[in-house]
Amino acid sequence: MCSFYLLTDTVPIKSGAADSRVGVRSFVFHISLSACAVVVDGASTGSDSKKLRVEEALPSRVIHIRRLPTEAMDAEVLALGLPFGKVTNILTLRGKNQAFLEMGTEEAAITMVNYYNTVPPHVRNSPVYVQFSNHKELKTDAARQRTQAVLQAVSAVQPPSSEVQDVLAAASSPVLRIIIDNMFYPVTLDVLQQIFSKFGTVMKIITFTKNNQFQALLQYSDPVQAQHAKLALDGQNIYNSCCTLRIDFSKLVNLNVKYNNDKSRDYSRPELPAGDSQPTLDPSVAAALSKDYPPLLCKIPGALNPLSAAAAAAAAAGRVALPGQAGSGGVLLASNLNEEMVTPQSLFTLFGVYGDVQRVKILYNKKDSALIQMCDPSQAQLAMSHLNGQKMYGKIIRVTLSKHQSVALPRDGLDDQGLTKDFTNSSLHRFKKPGSKNFQNIFPPSATLHLSNVLQDVTEEDLRLLFSNTGGTVKAFKFFQDRKMALIQMSTVEEAIQALIDLHNYNMGANQHLRVSFSKSTI
Repeated sequence: MCSFYLLTDTVPIKSGAADSRVGVRSFVFHISLSACAVVVDGASTGSDSKKLRVEEALPSRVIHIRRLPTEAMDAEVLALGLPFGKVTNILTLRGKNQAFLEMGTEEAAITMVNYYNTVPPHVRNSPVYVQFSNHKELKTDAARQRTQAVLQAVSAVQPPSSEVQDVLAAASSPVLRIIIDNMFYPVTLDVLQQIFSKFGTVMKIITFTKNNQFQALLQYSDPVQAQHAKLALDGQNIYNSCCTLRIDFSKLVNLNVKYNNDKSRDYSRPELPAGDSQPTLDPSVAAALSKDYPPLLCKIPGALNPLSAAAAAAAAAGRVALPGQAGSGGVLLASNLNEEMVTPQSLFTLFGVYGDVQRVKILYNKKDSALIQMCDPSQAQLAMSHLNGQKMYGKIIRVTLSKHQSVALPRDGLDDQGLTKDFTNSSLHRFKKPGSKNFQNIFPPSATLHLSNVLQDVTEEDLRLLFSNTGGTVKAFKFFQDRKMALIQMSTVEEAIQALIDLHNYNMGANQHLRVSFSKSTI
């Protein structure tokens, strides 16, 4: 693909040993063809002659930046070059949405161009284009004193103006503040370490929840690495279409980590204790994460592959999904089912805890097996990681990815004995509403169930009796303060699974239906 642009500008440059200033009027007609450029130059020296030359772009200390937003400040242009070394000059052409940066060394300029060829830079959320300039050096005149003032501030010749204070803070802080938006899957400390370590040495991480959002502080060994990571990762998704990274620089310059556990880690001090309240991460889980499910972000922009999503969710639950599964669609094969008890509805309810089930087909000639079509491959991976090996109707079920890309409905007029059911338009999908809190409350099967939408006049005794009638034993019960929600603990995980299948969407009267899900809490 070819790109065309016409550039007319006056660029003051140094000329010869006398260091005289020469204003060069250039008309550049550029055709981008791999590493070669076709350039037509006309110099305003009294000659109207034009020459055509074909040349390969040569490295230069001067970087040409195009397609800058009109409102971009000098400080933001400088921020593109600061991570790679000293910036010795800057020239902005606001009317043409362009700028030139002069780096301290040619090596720094080469590093900058090579990096941005891999990771396209953005200014004010707009992509900008970076390439070598034909000029080997810039010399600005007195009319550009404001631009020079910005450079002087960066060089600490004078106190920084308000315009560049944020840039200076960014360039001097090795600590990033990370917020995860749209967190459909759990994000673990180890997943963050694997992603961010691609841009430098991660020294420390602290994770926490603030304002109902998962956040983290991450410290690199030096500020340049932090700047690289922010430029590359801010706004990217960890997993497909969810878990979006929002990254800023922290005002902190050093993190104080007291414990090495699932919430915090100092990689330079492995001898730190785990602390009383937080268990350390199971080494087998950490090993599985790094070996079988390496986070993506090898290509940027991009997202983690779906298997990594299952791995992260499994790690958060203390379990590891099966590696090396074939297939990449959203269809699962569940086998070793209790064919006397299982129905499409029961599979819809159980698998629906981890995604929106579209269709279910119990195989006609092998009724202990079923195909379950999820809304997307990521939901299929999540359901597989949590439900494989669980006990349903007295049998340990096996869940793998199917080679099928979808579940076919029976032909019109064909009676398949109710073995196939289409749930595409079901009102019971938990994740169809964007931003739903259900995205933040996905947990592995547990003996404790979370109940919501409870009628005000329903008592603890009513709910204990209701759940006992599913065939299990209620071990503990706790109402939330508003009594619209509660926790109920069965004696085993299998009993809790059975109760969820039987009682999720149970009509409690007044057209109010009970909502049941697995809880991470205990009573």
